[in-house]
Amino acid sequence: MSTTEPGTVERAFAAALYADTDTALDAGASLLAADPQADAELSRRGRELTAALWRRGWQPADVVRMVRRDLEEAHVQLVSDLILAEAGSRAGAQARGRRWAAQLAELTPAPPHREDRFTRATVVLELYRLLLGLPALEPVVEPRPRPAVGEAGPVEPASRMLGRIRALLAKAEATGYPEEAEALTAKAQELMARHSIDEALLAPDGPPGADGPAPGGPGACRIGVEPPYEQAKAVLLDAVARANNCQAVWNEAFCFSTVVGHEADLEVVELLYTSLLVQATGAMTKAEAALRKGGGKGGGRRRTKTFRQSFLAAYAHRMGARLTEAAEHEIAEAKAEAGQALLPVLASREAAVRDETDRLFPHTRTTRLRGVSDEEGWIQGRDAADRARMGGRPGLPARGDRG
Repeated sequence: MSTTEPGTVERAFAAALYADTDTALDAGASLLAADPQADAELSRRGRELTAALWRRGWQPADVVRMVRRDLEEAHVQLVSDLILAEAGSRAGAQARGRRWAAQLAELTPAPPHREDRFTRATVVLELYRLLLGLPALEPVVEPRPRPAVGEAGPVEPASRMLGRIRALLAKAEATGYPEEAEALTAKAQELMARHSIDEALLAPDGPPGADGPAPGGPGACRIGVEPPYEQAKAVLLDAVARANNCQAVWNEAFCFSTVVGHEADLEVVELLYTSLLVQATGAMTKAEAALRKGGGKGGGRRRTKTFRQSFLAAYAHRMGARLTEAAEHEIAEAKAEAGQALLPVLASREAAVRDETDRLFPHTRTTRLRGVSDEEGWIQGRDAADRARMGGRPGLPARGDRG
C-alpha cells in the first residue's frame, strides 16, 4: 500500500510547470524535496510525458537534442534515463524501426545523482516543463523493406556495399592529405550512386500500406543540424540529399532536417553528411590557421564567426555541384549498361520521393542564407570543395577499381 502523500506531485506541478518563473519553480521543488515518498510517482509521470512525445511525433534523439540545447547535462542524463525506462516498459519497442533502436542504443544510464533533494527536484521540474511545452511534429515513419528476394534477399550485398562506403569515408576523415581525402570521398559518392541504382533495379516498389510507406517505397528520417553555423550545415545536408535522390526539409527551431527518400539513399545521406561535416571542419580550421599565419586582414571573434559561416556556406554550395556531377556520371554509365529501361525506374522513384515530401510537408518555404559576408572565407570554402574532383575527373579511381 502506497504511503505517498496525496497531491504532492500534483501541487508541485501546478506550482512549477505552468508558470515560467524561478519563484514558481522553487515552490514546486520545495514541495517535492519535502516528500521523499513522492519520488516514484514523479518518475512515473516523467515516463508518461516521454511516451506522450512519441505520440506527438518526437523520437529519442530529437528529445535529447532539445534538452541538450536548452538545459544542462544533468537534464540530459535525466531524460536519457526516462527514455530508456519508457522504452523498456513497452512491448515490441523494436518494431519502431532500426533507427529508433539505434537512437536508444546511443543512450547510457546516468550515474547515481549526488545532488540534494531540492536541487534534484529543480532539475526534474525544469526538464518536465520543457517536455510539456514541446509541440507536435510531423510523424516520421522509416521506409518499409522490400520483400526479400529468395532466401537471403539483397541484404548481404547491400551490407557489403555500405561497409565499403563507411570504410572509404573513415579513411577520408582520418587522412592528413586533402587530395587523398577528396579522392576517397569521390569514390564513396560513386559507390553510393551505384548502390542506389542497384536497389532501384531490384524490383518495383510495393503498393502503399495502410500503416506507413509502401514496401520498398520512400520513408523519412531526421538528421541533427545543430548550432553553430546551422544554416550552412542545413545547406550542406540539402546538397547531399539532392545528390542522392532525397529531399531535405530543415526545421530550424528544433535543430534537425527531415530527409525523405528510399532506405538505401537515406543510409548513404546520413553517412556522407556526417563525413563531410568532419572534413569541412578540418579544412576550415587549416584555412583559418593559414590566414592568420599569412597576416590576413581583420581578426577577433567576430571575424572568426563570419569567416567560418562564409567558408561552410561556400563549401556546401560547391560540394553540392560536385556530388551531383559524380552521381550523374554514375547514372550515365549505368544507363549505358542497362539501356533506356533505367530511366522510367529512376523517374518513378524520384516522383515517389517528391510525393512523400509533399504529403509530410504540404507547407514549406525557402529561406535566405544569412551571415555570408566574409569574402576570404567564401573563397577558401569554395576552393576546399573545388579540390574534390567528383565524377569522371582525373585522379578518381577507374570504374574497374570499384570491386
